[in-house]
Amino acid sequence: MREFVTDLLRRHGDDVPVFSHEHTVTHGALRASVAAEASLFAASGVGEGSTVALHVPPSFTQLEVVLALWSLGARVISIDHRLTPAEVDVLRELTRPQFFVRASGRPVGIFRERYELVTERRSDGRPAETRHRLVQFTSGSTGRPKVVGRSTESIIREVMRFGAAEGMPQRGERMLVLNSTAQSFGLMGGLLHALAAGVHLVFAAKLSAEDVLATAARHRVDFITGVPFHFELLAAAADRPSLRTVRGAFAGGELMRPDVAERFAAAYGFTVGECFGTTETGALTLDAAGTTRPSVGKPLSDTTIRVRDGLVEVALDQSPYLGESDPSRYLDGWFRTGDRGEFDARGNLRLLGRADSLVVVRGSNVDLTQVEAALRAHPLVTEAIAVHDEVIEAYVATGSDALTPDEVAAWCAERLAEFKRPQRVHVLRALPRTPSGKLVRNPEVLADAR
Repeated sequence: MREFVTDLLRRHGDDVPVFSHEHTVTHGALRASVAAEASLFAASGVGEGSTVALHVPPSFTQLEVVLALWSLGARVISIDHRLTPAEVDVLRELTRPQFFVRASGRPVGIFRERYELVTERRSDGRPAETRHRLVQFTSGSTGRPKVVGRSTESIIREVMRFGAAEGMPQRGERMLVLNSTAQSFGLMGGLLHALAAGVHLVFAAKLSAEDVLATAARHRVDFITGVPFHFELLAAAADRPSLRTVRGAFAGGELMRPDVAERFAAAYGFTVGECFGTTETGALTLDAAGTTRPSVGKPLSDTTIRVRDGLVEVALDQSPYLGESDPSRYLDGWFRTGDRGEFDARGNLRLLGRADSLVVVRGSNVDLTQVEAALRAHPLVTEAIAVHDEVIEAYVATGSDALTPDEVAAWCAERLAEFKRPQRVHVLRALPRTPSGKLVRNPEVLADAR
């Protein structure tokens, strides 16, 4: 990884822009910042095989630190800045980083240029024992987060897939990235693709249609990426002149609803494409022009996808999970994504929904069993069900008249990140069950029981 990042940082001239927010960072300035950060980390003892947990909001600082750590050969453990302290503690216990890097102060907006950093050395930390240089997390079927490892080779292959994909932004183009740069696409299709191809990344400060449109117009961007929620905001604003320079856009993280795609196309005159992938595998398909909807396009180069028993599976040379074995997800060289799907006559993949408890909220994976575990931990809750129908909705049973929906919501706020929390809470005497005694998970049946 050290060699790969060093090569990326040297590909373009000093004066070529690479990031823009309120100010613009050139490749020359980026190289200097990365070298300075790397020197500070090296002085703290970070080197080849060191494990470093990074808990920093999306920012120039976060991007530069990732590159600095990789330039030293360290393993970056990416922790979502929105998680609560209790959730962060769980992830640190799972990965045992030698260093923990966090931002001082509260996050501001969806992107900020600079944060002051605090680096803690942890006595119980362990060095990397494998070649995985990026660690991310995804919820498992038990609600316990799974540790996902990406090797140097898999990261390089994904960057090459993005570079070869038809319609991706190329040298000299400006791409407005609304995805979190702490997550898979923001790092691979955003940061690393930009360095490899010479793309100029642009970031908005606030999660509002007004700010996103103003940013796009000010920087005359050529392309936009985000999650469907972002494009739903823009469709409601319907300000076509602000995106007059944009040639294309695509969404990832979850499927875009047809009505959102139609409203956006009507408002701006071009169609939003789709990118499908998982934290475990990276990007798998890309239809940047959105011409194959309701499909998500053909498999990208260097990917092998099949549909077996109605479920989408991906060929991987090793399990994506570190420190555990899950034959229900990875077996005999195939990773089961948990998505139902089919191929059409032209070889495009069409997704038909999730097959398990994993749902996507504003582009982030949420396992409903983790939400249920938090609900059941309340001393007055006897049973709990979480369902997802546009939003997460919780049904809890209690033997006490004292428990209120507001109290349940406050309980969740202390234990779950904002995007994981139920938006609606219902407190019942008992939850409905099937004739066989299983708790009902059908949202319509649950609604009738209220």
